[in-house]
Amino acid sequence: MTDSIMSKAATMEIPINSNGDTGPLPEDDSLEQAAQIQWSLDEKDLQQVMVSGPNLNETSIVSGGYGGTAEGIIPTSSIKGANMHHSSSSQSLTAEEVSRGVAVEKFDIMKKWSINTYKCTKQMISERFGRGSRTVDLELEAQIEVLRDTKLKYENILRLARALTNHFYNMVQTQHALGDTFADLSQKSPELQDEFGYNAETQKLLCKNGETLLGAINFFVSGINTLVNKTMEDTLMTIKMYENARLEFDAYRADLEELNMGPRDAATLARIDTAQQQYQIHKDKYERLRSDVTIKLKFLDENKVKVMHKQLLLFHNAISAYFAGNQQQLEQTLKQFNVQLRPPGSDKPSWLEEQ
Repeated sequence: MTDSIMSKAATMEIPINSNGDTGPLPEDDSLEQAAQIQWSLDEKDLQQVMVSGPNLNETSIVSGGYGGTAEGIIPTSSIKGANMHHSSSSQSLTAEEVSRGVAVEKFDIMKKWSINTYKCTKQMISERFGRGSRTVDLELEAQIEVLRDTKLKYENILRLARALTNHFYNMVQTQHALGDTFADLSQKSPELQDEFGYNAETQKLLCKNGETLLGAINFFVSGINTLVNKTMEDTLMTIKMYENARLEFDAYRADLEELNMGPRDAATLARIDTAQQQYQIHKDKYERLRSDVTIKLKFLDENKVKVMHKQLLLFHNAISAYFAGNQQQLEQTLKQFNVQLRPPGSDKPSWLEEQ
């Protein structure tokens, strides 16, 4: 109603006299009433805004000038929602692209692994049934076979040395208990005090020498264990990698030879080129690992001689000194090879408990 009154007032003509004064208008009362109604409405709107305060989520942007129609009003809440929807769509699209890239990468890895496994399995079966040829380095194969046989024999030495240690440890513990019993009876049996005393001292001395010998045997066992389960095992792991590389090399070599025997069309030439590249890659890998195995076998043989020379000399001198009853020679042997015994009363676990 207010809009209609104001539009009517705005379109009315105002007659002007010759001297510039406005003449009497028949509708002045209606204009005044319209102005008063508009002022009251504006005052109510202002009071409502001051009381409630603006709501930023419900504010509007007017596309036209002042007094524009409602068709040009765009709620800011709809703009915010559109921006959030666009941002979330971009994030979901980026996450989807990343997931797709990871999936493609995993698929390529699985594809290469499947092809390689198929070729190697085919080559292995061909070798087993005598239909496929294999690359053989006779000198290196003989050295590898010697190493495996040596490792088995050294493992047997290690097993027997540990058994000797366990048995001797039990004997030393028995001697210790027997010496304590003799000492106790020496105090409680006056008529046999000297006899029990002699035997108590003998068993205590044997027990002390036995503990010294146990330290030497434990050092021997530790050295053999390091040689067998660390040094030799590391070389055998390299040999295993070398054997796998040899199998892959022969598989791709056989694949290239098969392609070269076929027709020479455009598709086959492309496959031959790819097979030639794969053949060269696996050939380089095979030759590199063969060189590594040769070097490790050489150093292993030198290390084995050095370690076993020391360990066998220690074992012989300690055993001989103990059973000869030469306590001074036994202690000197341990000092010669820098064998440290656990001090009496130490809270650390014994060498047997560490096994």
